[in-house]
Amino acid sequence: MSPAKYNRYANTTDITVKDKSVISKKTIEQMSNSDINALISMGKEKRFFDHIPAPMLATLVDKPFDAEGWLYEIKWDGYRTLAFMNNGNVELKSRNNKSFSEKFYPVHDALREKKLNAVIDGEIVVVDDNGHANFGALQNWRSEADGTLLYYVFDILWCNGYDVTRLPLTKRQQILRGILKEDDIIKVSQAFKTSGIEFLKAARSMGLEGIMAKREDSTYQTGIRTKDWLKIKANKRQEVIIGGFTRNADTNKPFSSLLVGVFNKGKLVYTGKIGTGFNIQMQKEMMQQFRPLITGKPPFAEEPDVNKPGRFRPDPPKATATWLKPRLICEVSYAEITTDGVMRHPSFEGMRGDKAPKAVRLEKETHVEDIPEVANAANINIVAPVKSGRKTLLNPSEETQVKKINGHELKFTNLSKVFWPDIKGTKRDLLNYYYQVGPVILPYLKDRPMSLNRYPNGINGKSFYQKDFTGKIPDWINTYLYHSEADDRDRNYIVCKKEEDLLYMANLGSIEMNPWSSKEQTPDNPDWCVIDLDPGKNSFEQVIECARVTRKVLDTLGVPSYCKTSGSTGLHIYIPLGRKYTYEASKEFGRIIATIVNRELPGFTSIERLTTKRKGKMYIDFLQNRPQATLAAPYSVRPKPGATVSMPLHWDEVKKGLKMSDFTLYNAVKRISKIGDIFIPVLKKGIDLKKVMKALDRW
Repeated sequence: MSPAKYNRYANTTDITVKDKSVISKKTIEQMSNSDINALISMGKEKRFFDHIPAPMLATLVDKPFDAEGWLYEIKWDGYRTLAFMNNGNVELKSRNNKSFSEKFYPVHDALREKKLNAVIDGEIVVVDDNGHANFGALQNWRSEADGTLLYYVFDILWCNGYDVTRLPLTKRQQILRGILKEDDIIKVSQAFKTSGIEFLKAARSMGLEGIMAKREDSTYQTGIRTKDWLKIKANKRQEVIIGGFTRNADTNKPFSSLLVGVFNKGKLVYTGKIGTGFNIQMQKEMMQQFRPLITGKPPFAEEPDVNKPGRFRPDPPKATATWLKPRLICEVSYAEITTDGVMRHPSFEGMRGDKAPKAVRLEKETHVEDIPEVANAANINIVAPVKSGRKTLLNPSEETQVKKINGHELKFTNLSKVFWPDIKGTKRDLLNYYYQVGPVILPYLKDRPMSLNRYPNGINGKSFYQKDFTGKIPDWINTYLYHSEADDRDRNYIVCKKEEDLLYMANLGSIEMNPWSSKEQTPDNPDWCVIDLDPGKNSFEQVIECARVTRKVLDTLGVPSYCKTSGSTGLHIYIPLGRKYTYEASKEFGRIIATIVNRELPGFTSIERLTTKRKGKMYIDFLQNRPQATLAAPYSVRPKPGATVSMPLHWDEVKKGLKMSDFTLYNAVKRISKIGDIFIPVLKKGIDLKKVMKALDRW
């Protein structure tokens, strides 16, 4: 992908207010209250919006939590709806771009009366006399006689013709409250700064569907399922495809149960029978939808046995199945899903017409502990710390020591040799550190070819790189044969497998650990994409600013990112790829991100490869995303004064006052023991580059 294709992503988003002042994209996130008030009170604008955005989507998590920096809202049991308003012209759109303007005409008419110029996001619901949303009543709603229709609005994407999606949630809410006046139909959904655990308890007691948790500083990421918004359900609910229905031999009802499933890899997978939740009148109305879809072939990947005996019904009714083309969606509540993928005690909640059938997949809960932004704010230890009780490997006196590790004998020599003269740090200190931190650093080294930068006489002595270890290492150490096209030469790289390999390399004077971004099993597919921020002549405060802007760009795209100190002078930002893409794809994605960040900070950053062309500016390096390129691994010691360590950081630590000297060989183990390995998500499920590129197109 050519960077030129993405020039438009750096276009300035200027907001011109009545007093002719300008808020540029560089300062939009620091809008003052007066700026926001001016934006709210602007007159009519010629420009409305450039494209039809898709709504931002939330991630389902397994339990509530209490954390700083999060707001909580009621999860309304209705139809997600974007309202496009342009001075009296109103269009209501579902999440799959179907029009709701005629179906829910009271909402349409109420918004038209407001004569606003905005795009807002919310949920249309039908409420009972107690104010509780009734999803089944919403599906059957035809007129005011069928129930009270409300539109709960919780976000705003555009205001007076200008994109406000890049503002933090709290400022978007301020704008929303400023322009939208409530009435009998239009309501502003209230956000609470409270305990998420207690809020869910209250929601359950009120019979509500669940709650939403939203990061206060989150931007609005159109069309992205993000972890900045989390949904926590009071009870288990799932959208399913209706693939058929059964009729028992002894029934007078239109049908006895629905046969439902979800899509998985393009195939409809059966998830069970629904036999409750509908009355005769509802069944008659549903049959009108079923008849045009009747087919002689079951739509499921495997035809379900509709008369299969069950644990609680050993003598099932004699039922016949009628198959339907997989076009209709309904929502079901259930107790749990069995090991064979079937729902227990499912109950029909209502039909859905606001989503494409192919998009219906089994929604799996994400563990709250696996979401760093929650875990960090709530002080949840999301990973196992260094093994308790693991002390030092080597005693403080003997110069040469032999240790057997996992059955392999290692001889450690010259242990009192000073590697860091400024602090009198020794080779023994280095080996003890790697022994203690081994369980945490090994996941980033395992199965990866290693480039060794050896310092046999410490950081002030002569050093040299070694990549080829043909015939020079014990036979229990694995190697990876790589043929270099550049010099037409074969090299056998050390491949780190276990802690004895790690300690062997450290004993050679390899202070830092430099692994490939890919494993030997998938050498062309890296686990991560990395943005390397090298300050050059810039201050470290500017490196920090650049890192924070990089994170905001990635947040806007729905891309998770993880930052660590380089241990030298800069910062490294990692993006998980999950070994799904090539180095070339990783490099080009890095180029796009670097280009956007450079255009956000043109005053002191550069993406010029040649130093002479940078003019002293900080280099945003994306070229590290190429085969054989290496960076110091997380938790690696560096051959720098003070024995600094490349340390993973919480994003809230990336701020003014951060110093490279904060993390050294002598304090790193204590930190890791306390907070665990916060970098481990880098090795888990990677991003979906196709979705990210679509988000770039919408940006």
